[in-house]
Amino acid sequence: MSPRRNTFLGLTLIALTATMAQAAPVHVGEVPYVEAPMPFTITAVATLDTPWAIAMMPDGRMLITEKPGRMFIVTPEGKKTSLDNVPKVEFVGQNGLLDVALAPDFASSNEFYITYLQPGDQRGMLVLAKARLVEDATGARLEDFRKIWTQTPPNGGEQPGGVIAFDPDGQHLFLALGDRMTAESAQNPDEARGKILRLNLDGTTPEDNPQFASGGVRAQTWTTGHRNPYGLAFDANGKLWSIEMGPFGGDEVNLIEPGKNYGWPEVSEGDNYDGTPIPRHATRPEFTPPLLYWSPIIAPTGMAFYQGDMFPEWKGSAFVGGLASELLVRLAFDDKGGVTEGNRWSIGGRVRDVAVAADGAIWAIEDTSEGRLWRLSR
Repeated sequence: MSPRRNTFLGLTLIALTATMAQAAPVHVGEVPYVEAPMPFTITAVATLDTPWAIAMMPDGRMLITEKPGRMFIVTPEGKKTSLDNVPKVEFVGQNGLLDVALAPDFASSNEFYITYLQPGDQRGMLVLAKARLVEDATGARLEDFRKIWTQTPPNGGEQPGGVIAFDPDGQHLFLALGDRMTAESAQNPDEARGKILRLNLDGTTPEDNPQFASGGVRAQTWTTGHRNPYGLAFDANGKLWSIEMGPFGGDEVNLIEPGKNYGWPEVSEGDNYDGTPIPRHATRPEFTPPLLYWSPIIAPTGMAFYQGDMFPEWKGSAFVGGLASELLVRLAFDDKGGVTEGNRWSIGGRVRDVAVAADGAIWAIEDTSEGRLWRLSR
């Protein structure tokens, strides 16, 4: 569905139950509307080849990954510096070089994390790695590169997930994995596919994880039953949220809580691409439903909470990109734990990731071979 159609996916409000476990999700459905003018100026400052993720550096520059297997430091003015020693990746379809996230102590360590699909005999294996950024007279590069986690079992198709988040204390790393197009794996407790994992910063397993005593993937698992999570972020209250691509309909916004099962592929708010139905969350109360879902889909990617001063009216909101929909979406959260879609803007391209700068400007990247890096500001 083109974002330029004069339609809006309006909200049907629902009442949350006391436990929220039985709550019906907010459905964003299609009703007529007239799109309001954009409240910001959009400036394209650079062009990249299929960029995937942005990490804002303390000095205002950005680390940006390109899915074919390149990384750049990019200034707010658009000057690009290529990084050397980036690992080779399996670049096909949705797979390649994926997320980049600064270590919690980046300001002193210059360390950061990346996810990527490893080529070779175990092609398609998702890898979480850690490296140190070095800049000197000879250029910029990765040093002290080490893999700290690898997918079990190693192979798979597309829908890799691969997004990274750190808890507010900076003590643990959360890693979201898609089902790699093997839907049944999302409910297999011994496969990492379709899970959100909680790890120590060195890739080992925290002893206070829900299933630590079980060992293996079970010990690392925080939540289960995810299809293709492409956004993962903590809000200002320390709650972890994810966005997830559904099948034919049913893109999700989920509050991530330890030990919960979100149901894929046993339940969904969408159906299979061949038209066969999937039971809804309401039919299986043992599974946790999304707090909001889109049907028709927006293909959500990237997630960044806003606490800046440039747009003070949006503090506490989250910004999400849309691929097929070519949207930037603002999510609004209430004091009762609910979430609604606050705004959506068609910005003229497939939005792959979003980030917020220290000055409050919003940055976004476009998912195409000549992808623009946009700055959204007053």
